[in-house]
Amino acid sequence: MTKTLLHIDSSARRTGSISRDLSQRIVAQVSDGTTHVVHRDLADGLPLLSEAWIGANFTPDTDRTDDHRAELALSDTLIAELTAADTVVIGMPIYNFGVPSSLKAWIDHVSRAGVTFRYTEAGPEGLLDDKRVIVAVTTGGTPVGSEIDFATGYLRHILGFLGIKDVTFVSADRLSMDAEASLAQAHRAVEALDSAA
Repeated sequence: MTKTLLHIDSSARRTGSISRDLSQRIVAQVSDGTTHVVHRDLADGLPLLSEAWIGANFTPDTDRTDDHRAELALSDTLIAELTAADTVVIGMPIYNFGVPSSLKAWIDHVSRAGVTFRYTEAGPEGLLDDKRVIVAVTTGGTPVGSEIDFATGYLRHILGFLGIKDVTFVSADRLSMDAEASLAQAHRAVEALDSAA
């Protein structure tokens, strides 16, 4: 059976981006000639959630108008890409101690009650299980996993909220301090990944 890999890049830089290079190395490592790769580049940004979007989202599906459906069309597409993927590779630079705004917008579009998670008597339940996520995270000075890294913990939490528990981070951090050593460590981590995509 053909596996599907969703490759998401969130760096604002299209050239010279280390997170893009690292995410591409991961895609090459964990996929093979039969893997169907879908690339979603967030460099142009995504529309922020609006009052019209919120209204459409909270309208029951059976009551939605054509305008409602048009408002949710991009969100539906992004969710379909995520749902179809067996493996997700995310390139994520840390900007100002957090996730890029484009990646946050993507998260907002794919986090929908009744679609990717639901509320139950026992609490919220994620609906996107059985997925593997590998995140290529890069930083200029922020140590990944430190008290000033507000990106990786958040991303692990929101993915878990959606039901995705298998999350691996491959980091090239503090690049402004010792890029050579950081990249060498990240490349070794990529080579150690198994190709189960």
